[in-house]
Amino acid sequence: MFRIIPFTSAHIDAAQQIARRNYQSERMAVPDLLADVALPDLSCFADNGLGIAAFSGDQMIGFLCAVPPFPNAFQSTDTVGVFSPLGANGTVVEHRGGIAGRMYQAAAEKWVAAGASSHAISLYAHDLESQNLFFRYGFGLRCADAIRGMEAIDCPLRIDCQLTEMQPDEFSRLLPLDHLLDDHMAASPTFIRRESATEAGFIQAAIQRQSHFFAAQADDRIVAFLRIERCGETFVSESPAYLHINGAYCLPEFRGKGIFPNLLNFAIARLKAVPVTRLGVDYETINPAADRFWSRHFHPYCYTVVRRIDEHALPVESGRMI
Repeated sequence: MFRIIPFTSAHIDAAQQIARRNYQSERMAVPDLLADVALPDLSCFADNGLGIAAFSGDQMIGFLCAVPPFPNAFQSTDTVGVFSPLGANGTVVEHRGGIAGRMYQAAAEKWVAAGASSHAISLYAHDLESQNLFFRYGFGLRCADAIRGMEAIDCPLRIDCQLTEMQPDEFSRLLPLDHLLDDHMAASPTFIRRESATEAGFIQAAIQRQSHFFAAQADDRIVAFLRIERCGETFVSESPAYLHINGAYCLPEFRGKGIFPNLLNFAIARLKAVPVTRLGVDYETINPAADRFWSRHFHPYCYTVVRRIDEHALPVESGRMI
């Protein structure tokens, strides 16, 4: 038998040991994951009252924590969400199948009481047991994080397109493709609609984030671009040896012709001088084009699963749903 109790600061050390073992297990499957990364600080999760811990006797065998509820989950919905990021949940292998469901049942009670109808949990890509259990609890796969070393992709060299790193005074030339990316994300079957950036907002964000933009030009026009930055979606991206792809698009008529792999190779060659040893990307698995391309050239190590509960199950405040 095991017991489920609220997660407190007294549980942080044991939880971090579990998190470290889970990460090392994923590194066995994805060797490109960095060895010397800092796992998340769990102090904030002990303070917000939304986490739970599982014990067998005096031994912690699992924990599940989340950030406080936030509006506009995934920046494209009107729902309030909670999110358990990678490293903020974990289990010991021996009890994985038996406790993940019980932990979610206890945690979800807290999350719903806090007004969250969108529940997102990041799991290691090779933890199939936990993934299958959450699928049975009504979760679906939403997005992935993947990584690769800085080796060149094996692809034929294209000599009929010009590859370049864009300078700040050229960033505005990429805005039309960035808007086409927004349109692509809003189309079926992805259905993610976000507000498109203005030219001033696009340039300001790029300068603030110290973005690297790479572009492919053919027929005297830009046909593809890459946006690469320091910020990523998991604790792995916090390493100084890591950069992250935060935007990518290729015009449909130029897809499947080897232009984008060549653009990636060009970016990798330029970024080695930064220097970095790892390049990562996050992408929606519900975006078929992205899922096919990125999973071919990068190694997924994290999957985020999401459940949207019936908003009628949320607490009632002053006669209205919250």
